[in-house]
Amino acid sequence: MDMTIGDFLLRRLRELGINHLFGVPGDYNLAFLEQVEARDDIHFIGNCNELNAAYAADGYARTRGFGCLLTTYGVGDLSALNGVAGAYAERVPVVLVSGAPPLHAILNRALLHHTLVDGNYDNVMVAVRQFTVAQARITVENATAEIDRVLLTCFRERRPVYLQLPSDLATLQVEVPGTPLALRETRSDPQQLGEVLERLQQRLAKAANPVLLVDVDVARFGLTEQVLSLIEARGLPFASMVPAKAVLDEHHPLFLGTYVGAGSAPAVRTAVEGSDCVIGLGACFADVSTGLFSQQLQADALIQLHPYSASLDGLNFNAVAVGQVLDGLITTTVKRTDTPATPAVAPAPAWQAEADSPLSQARFWTRMGSFIRSGDVIIAENGTSASGLGGLRMPAAVTYISQPLWGAIGYTLPALLGTQLAQPSRRQLLFIGDGSLQVTVQELSSLLRLNLKPIIFVINNDGYTIERLILGENSSYNDINPWRYAELPKVLDTRQRARCFTVHTEAQLEAVLNDPQGPDELLFIEVVMERMDAPDSLRRFAKLFADFDYGVRPARQGVPVN
Repeated sequence: MDMTIGDFLLRRLRELGINHLFGVPGDYNLAFLEQVEARDDIHFIGNCNELNAAYAADGYARTRGFGCLLTTYGVGDLSALNGVAGAYAERVPVVLVSGAPPLHAILNRALLHHTLVDGNYDNVMVAVRQFTVAQARITVENATAEIDRVLLTCFRERRPVYLQLPSDLATLQVEVPGTPLALRETRSDPQQLGEVLERLQQRLAKAANPVLLVDVDVARFGLTEQVLSLIEARGLPFASMVPAKAVLDEHHPLFLGTYVGAGSAPAVRTAVEGSDCVIGLGACFADVSTGLFSQQLQADALIQLHPYSASLDGLNFNAVAVGQVLDGLITTTVKRTDTPATPAVAPAPAWQAEADSPLSQARFWTRMGSFIRSGDVIIAENGTSASGLGGLRMPAAVTYISQPLWGAIGYTLPALLGTQLAQPSRRQLLFIGDGSLQVTVQELSSLLRLNLKPIIFVINNDGYTIERLILGENSSYNDINPWRYAELPKVLDTRQRARCFTVHTEAQLEAVLNDPQGPDELLFIEVVMERMDAPDSLRRFAKLFADFDYGVRPARQGVPVN
């Protein structure tokens, strides 16, 4: 069958479950956008800039499976690149489609705008290649093969990919396959799979206190149900690493808590580091996941199961799919009858507003523990928000989104746009600091334009508190210009579709939380707190990173010496 190249690409994106493209129109992608406009099964969401579009596509992919952003060559690609790099670091499958100059201009090395005007059309590809797992420049001859290769790599690796679509090719007809994308996980080598399963069963049979250590690959590769089945079939206690917060039910009776090396709760650290068999599911021992590499697992205790490989007993197996390993363990395992008791979850303390008390970090996050409910999407900006929420056990069926590994401030507001469009029926709460909000605030305009209705908490603590805790409490580089945050929705939208509040006290916060959100309202709450107030976990984090980054010194401005 025949189809235009642009329509074939859109068909393949739909087969990945993508209904929305994020981006900015530009002169090299307009013909492709006209093809999008002609369809009713996929929609273009114009963003305020390409960086925000990349963050929105990332949030969309985390809650729908895959995301896509559309840029124009050069200026758009490089503007989006920070967001694409974040998706790579956090293992988020995003497709970057770039409307490139016409193919004849590329082949003739024409000196065009949006290029370096030197005839070089390889430099952008080289730059984007560093942050994607597959790339292609589409031509008439390679269109169907390269589109499928690149998209299937995105599926297998769950990381960003890059397609350049020259502007004069989108409407050209080519012969295309009639079959859909073969979205099947890579299978294991049978011999390696058998050996890994045999060794795992032997290790589990001999282990006195085995533990599962869950990282975010469990969510990215759709393994949550299998992992939960294994936990319950075997009676295995499990802990999550920071990027995998709320991937599994944090109120499950076998949940130990979050493991962060020396930053863990004592009972969690004892359970994980005292285990003689720690099965890591995609475990990545990065600085923020380990309290700056402070993990102290027993020698030879760690077994690593990655999406397509395994390592145990000093051996590496490079042709083993973790899904098949989990299936094999579930069907052959015997449930433990001596499962050690896991740390009890203390009930959330009753919260009674103290009428005239100024809001504090400790009290605010305690209140949020009872405000968050099952099924919510929670989006946490790095800094006080992620630290405060990280100390809460989330209700069942919560989707928790943050960016702890790449750590780009401002990520979460545009990501919220993506999650809202991917999961429109769920209540969504964003917690973002004032400094981060100022980086990407334009996308509040898009949320209002599309009549989306999240609840947005802006933590106004007068600048970069996390940086002040590390270094420079009173230094000017940690200052930002104060805004009237609660007035932003009125400035960024001509229609009154948001209810806005500024709260300073516990009583004011409680009044807002108890006032039901209207069906057609975005709720925007500016929460004013003292500049150096912060969750205790963030204070500990800041001291560790200050010592790591700048060396241990007798005193640092703004950071007390313990």
